[in-house]
Amino acid sequence: MENTLKLPVGIDSFDKIRKNGFYYIDKSGLIEQLVQLGGEVTLFTRPRRFGKTLNMSMLRSFFETGTDASLFDGLYISGNKEICDEYMGKYPVIFLSLKDVDGLKYENAKYRIMELIGREAERYFFLGDSDRLSENEKEQYKAVIALQNGKYSMDENVLTSSLRLLSHLLFQHYGEKTVILIDEYDVPLDKAFQNGYYQEMVSLIRGLFGMALKTNDSLQFAVLTGCLRISKESIFTGLNNFKVLSILDSRFDEQFGFTDQEVQKILDDYELSSHFEETKEWYDGYRFGKADIYCPWDVINYVEQLRYDPEAVPQDFWSNSSGNAMVRRFIDMADVSTKNEIERLIAGESIEKDVTPELTYDELDKSIENLWSVLFTTGYLTHKGRTESGKYRLVIPNREVRNLFVKKIREWFSDVSRKDGQTLEQLCDAFVNKNVEKIEQIFGDYLWNTISIRDTAVAKEKKENFYHGILLGLLGYKSTWLIKSNAESGIGYSDILVEVPTNRTGIVIELKYAEGGDMDAACEEAMRQIEEKGYIAKLKQDGMRNFIRYGIACFKKDCRVVVD
Repeated sequence: MENTLKLPVGIDSFDKIRKNGFYYIDKSGLIEQLVQLGGEVTLFTRPRRFGKTLNMSMLRSFFETGTDASLFDGLYISGNKEICDEYMGKYPVIFLSLKDVDGLKYENAKYRIMELIGREAERYFFLGDSDRLSENEKEQYKAVIALQNGKYSMDENVLTSSLRLLSHLLFQHYGEKTVILIDEYDVPLDKAFQNGYYQEMVSLIRGLFGMALKTNDSLQFAVLTGCLRISKESIFTGLNNFKVLSILDSRFDEQFGFTDQEVQKILDDYELSSHFEETKEWYDGYRFGKADIYCPWDVINYVEQLRYDPEAVPQDFWSNSSGNAMVRRFIDMADVSTKNEIERLIAGESIEKDVTPELTYDELDKSIENLWSVLFTTGYLTHKGRTESGKYRLVIPNREVRNLFVKKIREWFSDVSRKDGQTLEQLCDAFVNKNVEKIEQIFGDYLWNTISIRDTAVAKEKKENFYHGILLGLLGYKSTWLIKSNAESGIGYSDILVEVPTNRTGIVIELKYAEGGDMDAACEEAMRQIEEKGYIAKLKQDGMRNFIRYGIACFKKDCRVVVD
């Protein structure tokens, strides 16, 4: 019988999921592993949308004083009575998620952090009257939550010491040391890097974390999550009690993201097991430690879509969920050698690279090699083992991320080519004037200079779509032309229809990928398809009087053009 539980699309509160009857894949083994690890400060680095915030919310629900133990009924951790008796509901918890800390200026971002800490402190409003705190300590608490004109008014000194102070006050009140959970710790640094106030934010984060996590006698333990492992010298200076568990570490490798068995189970539970293969093709492929992992954001969204539309096809959920500036930065920096490596990756091949385990944001643009490491850490690339020399065999994990690379290449190509107005004018004129040699020369030059699709196992229609997109972008330079892509015409869908209003000329372009390199045969097939499918019909219907038919064949970085 089909599962009727709601799917937690976009919900990252463990409490809400467990109390309101949402489907939940049990990750409570993380609690057991964390206790057994015994680290004082632990950092998990995982790509975005891999369940970091939900897992941190689960940790809060488990450890926090006065927790509802029934939230864990039936979960793995409930079977470990010893850990539950010793740790469940025993500690005051400070929980901050920095994932929404943003701002075009440092002051804006700093206030967002101040606001988060102020609101978290206000959860413990009773500290202001606690008989276990001195009058001075009560005044210090009031300084953390103080408002001026409705806004939090901590000065920078109070802000820097606020987490340490709050942990101390909670220890004094409860008689138990404090657990500190900081989710997406590196987001403020990423935004600061993008907006030009990186050094100021590094200084704030270094002070805030240093005071809270280093030689803090009120700290039981702390857990941080993020995408990147920022270098210790940058913000974790002097933290000797610090364990980093990255995507390369086999410990906790199944606790973030979904395993094969978990994906099979969720599909079975919703009677969607027939969709396993495409789910795997699109959303699997990540390698964490020794585990093969799916992106949970993608799987949950796709299953939700399939519940209401069994014919739904996979979409780019992860890559569309936030900006992908890193991929664009990488493509912008690519030299000839790197472009060749990108082509190999899109073709499904691996490339061998050293991976730098930690970086600072201001090092990213100093070397293309640093960007390889960041793409790997943030989930745009994964690995399939190591060479004898220790290099990682990097690959694109799945079809969704491959689509993203192709999309970003097209955007980059469009931006670069539009700067070359004179050449694009010549190309467009050549199409109107049936100048086949000029079209081949200019289009061929653009193909040579862009990142292309290799002649590999990538499906033929995918290759054709790539070249189609490139040509569409070039012709789009002509703002006075009406250009239609995959428009219904006659008894089929033509690749590109162009209407030139000045002399009412209609142009049909059918593009083929020449498998095996036989471009003459591909051009003939294109021209035959134009006739058989009657693609001129739509142009006639729109009032065009003169008609030009083009068959264009592409193979690797070459093209052939025929006209009628």
